[in-house]
Order: sequence, then structure tokens, then C-alpha cells
Amino acid sequence: MGILDFLSKQFVDVIDWVEEPGQLGWRVPLADREIQNGAQLTVREGQIAAFFNEGRIADMFGPGLYTLDTATLPLLTALMNWDKAFKSPFKSDVYFFSEKEQIGLKWGTAQPVTLRDPELGPLRVRAFGSYSFRIREVAPFASRIMGTLGEVKVTDVEPQLRAAIQTALATGVAGGGTPFLDLAASQSALSDALKAAVAPAFALWGLSVESFFVESLSLPEEVQKHLDKASSMRVLGDLDRYAKFQAAEAIETAAAQSGGVAGIGAGAAAGLAIGQTMAGALGGAASAPAAPAEDAFALIEKLHKLLEMGALTQAEFDAKKAELLGRIR
Repeated sequence: MGILDFLSKQFVDVIDWVEEPGQLGWRVPLADREIQNGAQLTVREGQIAAFFNEGRIADMFGPGLYTLDTATLPLLTALMNWDKAFKSPFKSDVYFFSEKEQIGLKWGTAQPVTLRDPELGPLRVRAFGSYSFRIREVAPFASRIMGTLGEVKVTDVEPQLRAAIQTALATGVAGGGTPFLDLAASQSALSDALKAAVAPAFALWGLSVESFFVESLSLPEEVQKHLDKASSMRVLGDLDRYAKFQAAEAIETAAAQSGGVAGIGAGAAAGLAIGQTMAGALGGAASAPAAPAEDAFALIEKLHKLLEMGALTQAEFDAKKAELLGRIR
């Protein structure tokens, strides 16, 4: 290596940054090299370049092509006490920062968050979703996160961001007093509320939350099974409707199995009998007059046919049979 080759490597004539996915900040590796007066600075779209003097931001540049001299570096010129005729190379720390939106990031509750539900009592809730962010202000990001590091990636800040989200979820959801069922029914409103809650924490690091989504809100499996059972009981609570629904399905099945068009009449007749039986036996037994003793056996026979068709369960049949036999004096 010749002396001229060695000397030529001590001065920087071109400064630019071709960023890689996930990079947030990068320090130009100048080492002991100096920046040539009149060097070219290229800042691409979505980037900001910053010149530092003794750890403080002096000059910043948005997208564009710049020639570095005293005119384009006014603050650095003042800090360095350069005169207007400055021509020699100079030293400065140069950093690039990406302002692009970092998308497709996931968040989730490492541990369940306890929610004091006004309807269901204390619940342990898990939540998962996605979010995106970008660098909004270079100064706080540079001082709080970048520091003297040579590079900062999204993976370096994700744990801190997820911790902020977890805190916002615990504070906003657990202390909000909104029932879990209402939260689950309006994930869009919950997403907006959590986005607003995490924004101040992100802003401390010079970041802004661009999007925030709650994709899943769930309870422990045993609690969910209990809610499912309660829902089923509410659905089956109106026995009259349930019985009529089962009877209607039985009629449709019987008609389909009776020979097509030729069996429609028979199916309709069977349906009428089934409907009358179900209405009398299950729909209004509590309010209708008691059936005469001599009709009890005929009614049991009809109920047995419904049992064979699958319109009644064995338990329902046994209960109604016992009730009808109890009417016989």
C-alpha cells in the first residue's frame, strides 16, 4: 500500500447510508478519519442525518444531496469556531436515523392481567395484537436510546415497548371498570384507548405509535367453559321455544324420510300431531288444565314416538312420563 493510498483513506468525501430492514439508527464509522471540506452528503427518503459535537446535535439534514461546508453546517461552524475561509478537513460524529414506519410488530401479555369485572367478578385476561411505530423526534431518541452505540435496531427496543404496552393494558383495562364482555365486543374502541395510553411512554423515547390493534382478548379456559355453559343455559331457558324448535326439526326430518312428494301429506299430519303434543306436553303444561287421566297413556305414547324420532331426549321423556303418570288418580 502506497503512502498516497494511505493518506486518501484518512479523508471522507462521500457520506450516505443504505439502511437494512429493522435498522433505526446508525453511526457512520469514521474512526480516526476526517470529513473533507466540500464532501457530499446524501440523505435518502425516510432518513435524517445528524452531525454531533461533543455529544450534542449540531446540524440535521432531511432528504437531499448536500455539499458540506460552512454554509451548510452553520451550528457546527459556530461550535468549532471556524472562520468563513475554512478549507481543511474536520472531525464530527455523524449519525443516520430512519423515520420509516416499523410495521408488523407483535405485542402480548406475558402474564394475565387481573380485571375486576362488575358482572363476573375478578377475571384473569390475556390480550394479543400488533402495532407499528416510527422515530418522531431525533433528539430524545439519540440521547435516550442511541447514545454512543454504533447501531440500533427494532429488536433492541421491542422489549421496552412491549413493557410499556403491558403497563398501559394493566392500568387502562384492569382499572377502567368496563365489563369484559363489553371490552371483547368492541376491540376497535379498546385498540384506540390503548394506543392513546401507550403514546406518552413512546414519546419519551422520541417515538410515535402509528397503529395499534387488539386482535385477541381471552379468558382462562376453565372460565370460558363456564361462560359457554351459562350462555347455553340462557339459550335453553325458554323450554317452550326449545321444544317447538326441536319439533320443527323433527317434522322436517320425518317429511324428508317419508318418500318425497308422496309423503308430504303424511309428514304434515305427523307435524300437526307433533306440534300439538309438544305444545301441550312442554310448552304450557304449567298453565294449561291438567289432562284427563284416560288421555295420559295416549300422550305418553306420542311422547315415546318423539323420543324415537330424536325430538326428545331420554331425560325429557322420563320427566314428562313421570308427570303424566302422577296425574292418574
